Amino acid sequence: MMESNEKLRLRRVTLAAVLLAGSVLSTTAYAADEPAEEKKEIVVQGSLGALPLKDVGTIFGFNKNLVETPRSASTISKEQMERFGATEIYDLVAQSPGVFTNSFFGVGGALDIRGTPGEIYFRGMRRLDNPGNYPTPLGASDRIDIVRGPSSPIYGPSKTGGYMNFVPKSARAGKGKFLDHAEGEVNYTGGSWSKNVLSASIRGPGHVGSKEFGYSLYGEVEDSGSYYRNMGTKQTILQASFEMDLTPTLRLEFGGMYHNYKGQQNGGWNRLTQALVNNGTYITGTAKPLDTNGDGLIQASEFTSVGNFNPFFPNPTSVTNASFAAYPWLALNNVGTATLSRKNVLTGPNDKLWNKAITLYADLIWNPSDTLEIKNQLFYDGYDNINENAYGFSQFHNSYVIEDKIVATKTVENSAGKFQLQLSPSVRYTDFLHGDDFTFEYFHRVDLTQGYTALSARRLSTQCDCEYSNYVRGYYTDAAFAALADLDFKFGLDITLGGRYDSINVRTSNDLSKLRVSAGVTPSASATNGIWSWTASANYKLPFGLVPYGTVSRQSTVIAGQGAEIYTSNVLGNAWTTASRMWEAGIKGSWLGGRLYAAIDTYNQKRTDFSIQSSTVNQSVETRGIEAEVRWSVDKHLLISGNYTKTKVYNLSFLNAGSTFSFLGIEDLKGVDPSLILGGQPGGLISTNTMDKSRRAGIPTNTYSATATYAFDNGLAFAVSASAFDSVFSGQSQAVRLPAYTLVDLSASYKTGPWLFRVVVKNATDATYFRANFTELFGSTIVLPEKPRSVQGSVVYKF
Repeated sequence: MMESNEKLRLRRVTLAAVLLAGSVLSTTAYAADEPAEEKKEIVVQGSLGALPLKDVGTIFGFNKNLVETPRSASTISKEQMERFGATEIYDLVAQSPGVFTNSFFGVGGALDIRGTPGEIYFRGMRRLDNPGNYPTPLGASDRIDIVRGPSSPIYGPSKTGGYMNFVPKSARAGKGKFLDHAEGEVNYTGGSWSKNVLSASIRGPGHVGSKEFGYSLYGEVEDSGSYYRNMGTKQTILQASFEMDLTPTLRLEFGGMYHNYKGQQNGGWNRLTQALVNNGTYITGTAKPLDTNGDGLIQASEFTSVGNFNPFFPNPTSVTNASFAAYPWLALNNVGTATLSRKNVLTGPNDKLWNKAITLYADLIWNPSDTLEIKNQLFYDGYDNINENAYGFSQFHNSYVIEDKIVATKTVENSAGKFQLQLSPSVRYTDFLHGDDFTFEYFHRVDLTQGYTALSARRLSTQCDCEYSNYVRGYYTDAAFAALADLDFKFGLDITLGGRYDSINVRTSNDLSKLRVSAGVTPSASATNGIWSWTASANYKLPFGLVPYGTVSRQSTVIAGQGAEIYTSNVLGNAWTTASRMWEAGIKGSWLGGRLYAAIDTYNQKRTDFSIQSSTVNQSVETRGIEAEVRWSVDKHLLISGNYTKTKVYNLSFLNAGSTFSFLGIEDLKGVDPSLILGGQPGGLISTNTMDKSRRAGIPTNTYSATATYAFDNGLAFAVSASAFDSVFSGQSQAVRLPAYTLVDLSASYKTGPWLFRVVVKNATDATYFRANFTELFGSTIVLPEKPRSVQGSVVYKF
């Protein structure tokens, strides 16, 4: 009854708000359109574009800056990334609160935002999921927006935690004008471990007949080594954007990005113990031979002919040495100890993570007046991915998405305020083909002091195109309609209301001929679900520059896997869509003529259905936290910033069930001789029946960061960033604790004429630290030792 009353009150509040919006719009619809007052662009010298002075349309879709937007978000400019030497997404942690990323096998695909895997957007359009398919490139970006919490209804179904939006380099000079001349730069960066990156960019004006257009071109080539054994990076990035005014009221924006990446995943250290983390003490020893046909690789049949390499123990606390008497093939030979180098990780000499990604867009924007804009956005994103790891995991994806979205924006301004309404129909089609092979994934068979041999290297499904654990293909189509209204009253109150309905049709099928075990697998399934999302926000401009705000929202999402795939079992169980709810309250402010910005917020995000989740990319969690940020351009020389994050993440599926399956590590089996188990991988149930036990591992409760940069008038500039992190557990069982640490990066640059020289020292204090890896399943068995101090230098020529 109480729930019904709450729903009734919600309907009344929503109806009243809609009527209010309709009343305001209708009473002004017959008034003559008056040109909106153009905002004066504030430019703060020396701020590196770090202050929230410019409009950011990637949160709600309206052109408001971050102070005016009732959500927790940050922007990171290309100038910030260049000055502080940010080259991968992990480097962004020092620049924004609310972000910290566990390792997804060493690949920086997407940030964990508010403790859960985030999403990637490109110019406001959602890309395919990328938890660890390839490292997301930063160099081609003009700005990166980090939005904490689910996206606006205009942007479609999304995850709970938040997203990063990449804004590519623009073809315009600003305020709609094209450049009057070409400009660009060439950049070479070299450094520790044979780092070699060459990039170049150019942008400028051009003509097609009598039509003027703007262009921006970017290219990057990398051929680098790695600190870690058997690793390296080869990649090519090409990006282009074009803009043309077809008529005085119609313009075209189009372009795209090509990214060809060749590298490896990094599983880190195996045979994890607290002693290994504390002082590098590693248990050595070789697994028992299984390669009966002499090809140097262990096949699935060679495992199954011997016995069970994955024993299951419902109660790990009762396991003893005697429990493994029935599994003698799990024991190691020649057992000893050694001090393990951080260089020696699970990557094998033939491992590969290869990914080709193509992203394309074309926007047609019609502005018949200052008060009306109709935009059609056509978007494509696809990848072809293969991932092979000698310890026994392989997968591939061949997936793409096509989306067409119309956004019509009407603006009415009168003596009461400024009122905007957006209507947005859209169609999004996702096509997927995905296969993976994890049934015989045994990290511990390889002795990392020796490397892979016939005792530990697997023949993989992607090598024989056979015996997959999953092999699924299909598609899903999302036809949606969204509406968003912003009511900005002149007395200081600003209300934003929105809703969205998605009708999603999915069809998915298993290729049974490709599976190692096909018995009991449903060949195909299809379904259609209708899902709702809504948001309601308000802020109020108080004296002294303070702007308190609040947001409540419900956001629906699609539960897809690492390659955008949806499984037949999830469709049959109606477990492929779900929703989350969020409330957020905070206060922001801007002072000293825009030179000082500060924000603080608290929030709670919670999944509505606890039983539906993807452990790799979309977990069923509740997150609670506090986020604080300050940025101050003291003068044209000095810029400082500081961030604080408090995050607690609880897995609701685990809490609701009271226990969860996990692969068991050495520290989970107290009293058991480790040499008896490392030839395979025991599993069991661990208790998650309290809030504390259900916490997601690897995410620090408290994170602190600060940055400072000082630029002299003679072209010399220095920068420092420091981030401090609490200690964390490596896995869900809370058996191994990773130590707290502080990470310091330093940068110095000198600019003279068209030349710029920069040196960056990462991990300047040479801190020893670790990053947890896939904590729900593997956190007690493997961990990633992070890199020591490194140096990189850049030479840039600008013209």
